[in-house]
Amino acid sequence: MLSFGGSLRKLGAVQEVLVLGLMFVTIIALFYLDISLSLKVGLIVLSFTIVLLMSIASQLLSMQKEADKTRRQ
Repeated sequence: MLSFGGSLRKLGAVQEVLVLGLMFVTIIALFYLDISLSLKVGLIVLSFTIVLLMSIASQLLSMQKEADKTRRQ
């Protein structure tokens, strides 16, 4: 089962800062920029996709590291 809380714990410090920065920029763009609704929806989808792919990549990397450790033993 995919749990976002568990996957965010596996992110590194730099990745956490990038996610928080992306969320901050997205919120600023949504509330303070005068852009059309379709651009706002596109921005939300883009930022959600980036965060989701980054968490999946982090999980896959940790699983690969664990598999490498078990192969070496």
